[in-house]
Amino acid sequence: MAINLEKGQRINLEKSNGAKLNNICVGVNWGAIERKGIFGTKKEAVDLDASCAVYDANKKNIDAVHFRKKRSDDQAIQHSGDDLTGDLNGDDGLDNEVIKLDFSKLNPNANYVAFFINSFRGQDFKDIPFASIRIYEGTPAQVNEVFAKYDAANDPSFAGSVSMVLGVFYKKNNDWKFNAVGVPTKDRRLEETIVTIQQNYL
Repeated sequence: MAINLEKGQRINLEKSNGAKLNNICVGVNWGAIERKGIFGTKKEAVDLDASCAVYDANKKNIDAVHFRKKRSDDQAIQHSGDDLTGDLNGDDGLDNEVIKLDFSKLNPNANYVAFFINSFRGQDFKDIPFASIRIYEGTPAQVNEVFAKYDAANDPSFAGSVSMVLGVFYKKNNDWKFNAVGVPTKDRRLEETIVTIQQNYL
């Protein structure tokens, strides 16, 4: 049974049978915006960018994965590729962008792995339909078990924002845990969000 994430919630990375999660995927799903005009409704493509940043114990940024760099230096994190439109014909139930993380391959100096989303064209989150994030075990092509999910589309706090911090995986006593941050930021670019996370959410 997937956990519906709430802001500030901290959870252990365990499967339903109690085993530790070593490989996880963070998937982001969203749709195109419908704009009503005098000649009817028009679809407007939405380009959300799912990214993650890696920090050491001193909160120094040591790596990042995003649409321009699809694989981490240690090969532990892999991005599925850039989706420039969102679902044009309603929710197809599939994630538009997926970032896969293998904790066993992470750089030993990694202490935090933060996930965040930027709206590349500056489209407001409040206008983007069925935007949601889920953490699951599996691959970008196959979902084995959904571990947690977050419904961003129905969160009024994201109105007026074009970037958000989903949450941070952090290492404690050699175990990885997850802090659901779930807050919008004022950043316009992913490089700015990396600094915002470093300063406020680690």
